[in-house]
Amino acid sequence: MTTTAAEFLPGNLVRARGREWVVQSDGHTTDGALRLRPLGGADADVITLLPELEFNPVEHASFAPPDPAQAGNHAAALLLRDALRLKLRAGAGPFRSFGNIAVEPRAYQLVPLLMALRLPTVRLLIGDDVGIGKTIEAALVVRELMDRGEIQRVAVLCPPHLVEQWQGELQQRFNLPAVALTAASASRLERQLPHGVGLFDHHPVVVVSLDYIKSERHREHFLSIAPECIVVDEAHTCSASGAGKQLRFELLQRLAADEARHLLLLTATPHSGDEVAFFNLLSLLNPAFVELQRRVSKDDPLRLQLARHFVQRRRKDIAEWQAATQDGHGFPRRMKAELTYQLSGAWGSFFDDVQAYCRELAEATEQSGSTGGARLIWYATLALLRCVASSPAAAAKALTTRLEGRLAAGDEDADDDGFTDLHDGTAEDLTSLDLEPPAQLQGQSGTQRLQALIAKAEKLSGAAGDPKLAVLVTHVGQLLSDGYAPVVFCRYVATANYVAGELKKHFPGAVIDAVTGELAPEERRERVEHMGEADAAGGRVLVATDCLSEGINLQHLFTAVVHYDMAWNPTRHEQREGRVDRYGQRAPEVRCTMLYGQNNPVDGFVLKVILRKGDAIQKELGVLVPMPEDRQRINQAMVKAALMKRPTGNGPQLGFDFDEPEQLLAPLQVQWEDALEKARGNRTVFRQLGVHPAEVLPEWHKQQEALGSQADVQRFLTSACARLNAPLERHHSQYRLHTQHLPQPLRLRLADEGLVPEGNAKPLVLDLDDLHRSHPVVSLLAEYLIETALQGESTLAARCAATVTADVDRITTVVLLRLRHQLSYQQQKASFQMLAEECLALAIRGRQAPEWLTGPDAARLLESVPAGNLPREAAQREVARALEALQAERPRLDALAEQRATALRHDHERVRQATGRRIGAGAGQHQVQACLPVDVVGVYVLLPDAV
Repeated sequence: MTTTAAEFLPGNLVRARGREWVVQSDGHTTDGALRLRPLGGADADVITLLPELEFNPVEHASFAPPDPAQAGNHAAALLLRDALRLKLRAGAGPFRSFGNIAVEPRAYQLVPLLMALRLPTVRLLIGDDVGIGKTIEAALVVRELMDRGEIQRVAVLCPPHLVEQWQGELQQRFNLPAVALTAASASRLERQLPHGVGLFDHHPVVVVSLDYIKSERHREHFLSIAPECIVVDEAHTCSASGAGKQLRFELLQRLAADEARHLLLLTATPHSGDEVAFFNLLSLLNPAFVELQRRVSKDDPLRLQLARHFVQRRRKDIAEWQAATQDGHGFPRRMKAELTYQLSGAWGSFFDDVQAYCRELAEATEQSGSTGGARLIWYATLALLRCVASSPAAAAKALTTRLEGRLAAGDEDADDDGFTDLHDGTAEDLTSLDLEPPAQLQGQSGTQRLQALIAKAEKLSGAAGDPKLAVLVTHVGQLLSDGYAPVVFCRYVATANYVAGELKKHFPGAVIDAVTGELAPEERRERVEHMGEADAAGGRVLVATDCLSEGINLQHLFTAVVHYDMAWNPTRHEQREGRVDRYGQRAPEVRCTMLYGQNNPVDGFVLKVILRKGDAIQKELGVLVPMPEDRQRINQAMVKAALMKRPTGNGPQLGFDFDEPEQLLAPLQVQWEDALEKARGNRTVFRQLGVHPAEVLPEWHKQQEALGSQADVQRFLTSACARLNAPLERHHSQYRLHTQHLPQPLRLRLADEGLVPEGNAKPLVLDLDDLHRSHPVVSLLAEYLIETALQGESTLAARCAATVTADVDRITTVVLLRLRHQLSYQQQKASFQMLAEECLALAIRGRQAPEWLTGPDAARLLESVPAGNLPREAAQREVARALEALQAERPRLDALAEQRATALRHDHERVRQATGRRIGAGAGQHQVQACLPVDVVGVYVLLPDAV
């Protein structure tokens, strides 16, 4: 008799090819095949078979009860429970994806996910502040939609410097293998595609560089193959004015025109004072939202509709959430400080000489009447004085690099374009060059005056001649002494290499390295990772240029930021600090220090007119409002300030009279105030209303109860390794696992995953804080323990035990159940079928008129402290009696499974439900059916201690 795939539903237990399998959610393929996972196996062991072609028919199977002869001890019982729970991938609870992710999201990060599940087509603008975790929030939505079967393909559009970060986050945290589509990789990816197969059919998850799809040919091709879900990071760069940005916006408009396409827009600055750009973003969610530009009533129905699509939280808002949810994993305190140094002695003399040199060139150019020459002098003055303020190395580099050819004398746009590498990027583009700007004018290279300046700069290197470096050395020493690991941000490559070299001389015991734009992006990442792997007992210091102010997260290794060179843009300072002070930072406090020259007119002007203004706005509003762009005015003001004579005494830094340069920037300051007012008004009008802590907490707790927390992962790992004769060994902030002591089958599996060090001589180094349930080490340990327990090969993780304990006052049987449910629902007239599994502890107190307990009270009994173990014969007898009594209660077990199925249906309907009403065609039509009979995985008898 043959069987067909239609006879089996997700969650069914079947027997095929001599073993038991569980039918998967995608168990029915279009060709009538079945996808099956081994009963105790992993996702990697899933097979696909055609029932009609099997020699022996596929049959429904039943789960064998525990064998009293295989009784173990109580610690082995808890180990099996933890292994079962951590191996759940399609875990019960309100979300389908949490078993497949390697991150433990915070409660506030579930808000966008809940908002997404309440929309028939997901259109969200996530405008959370820097470092809150927008990437995680968006990836949670994507993973959930994929695990529900509602999408199969997704593209992430982002700036080129974020491609690798997105690719890594999706792979490492969300188990979504992604490929990068960039100008460099496109041809290779196309060549590797099988004949006749499209990119997104072969690679369901693709991270696309926005630079790649700039050209019309690439843009049109992407539009023709674009998947059903699009994520856009740094979305504000696609909505502002400018030719390149306008093309990006048109691309998004055409993508959004498909009303069935899911669209997630991410930006830390959804509104930066540019009204057109802001409402362009809103129009991608719904074209009707453009009308809100003229409608500001808080009770406007259209504004209330927007609240379902737009979420924006500041650090302050997150702190309020954490207080409401009692979530102890808050953001660190950001402690800011300023350090000053004097331009004095040889260094002060050098600065004065450079200023005098610039003035002489300016006077000579002015007398010649050359307009183009004046622009060259502007450039040379700012370049030289900024490099002088940075380091002797940067000053020498600027003085020895010719400026000729950079600014054409007759080019009227040169004022704007020629100064690009002097500035620190705009709000939309923070990837400016870190090479030193050229400052040597044509015809000046051989002058005695210039050669004398270069010689002076070269002699000033080192803490003895460089007062700025001397202050840094003292400060870094204090930070290291206090247990901090700082990132020192420099503006130029020469400065970073100079500072790193000098710090190595002063702190030979510390791990110190430099990362600059000289390195390719992958090399930068590798260098940072290498610092994490090195023995940092003497401290860790990273010296970097702004090539690291975006794209690579530093919060796991570093706890302080030093602005060695002040930025000319407050957004840049926030980006630097946000690399360290962000989601995942475990230190309670992050220190941020800014160095500036007390009598340096350039530093003084930037500090007073730009940075402190930006800081005041951020303190008032809670988010940064980018400085308006007016490069020509800024250049003029900077030159005026740069040529001011520095005070010779020890007066305060802000003792400079910046009246004239401040007047030049007065219109810009007015624009900045206007932007602040608009941002303040929009935060009031568009404040997030839809989801509150009381709505999120039940879902958060249910998910942690169903799948286990990170603390459960750590307990399981330490217990499992100890019982497998390879206890973890503490080493600084990490642990070492000596894999050579593990059983050979487990070693082979670890080796297949590349987790056994070469030659098996070195231990495997693990950071327990970064390990999650889906980490290969955790998965393989759990898989091995479950398999050996179910096959009766070992009692390391025991299916039955009898224990004496003072934690019970009468005989109590704890039953470990595995429940499987068939979950189906409709969304937008499409039907979806899924498998949901859960591990449940049931406690039966007493044997006469027993009392049944479930929930946390029953689960805690598995953590009882044994007072002693029974003799083997007595333990087997107690387990046999418990199994016999349980067999008579099978109807009650089935009824319990039906109750859990009903609860699961309510959970899924609740997260799909909007406030007070259902939305979407067919939303909420969930059906959950328990797969019977229930799997009795473990039976553990607890006997009261007579003492």
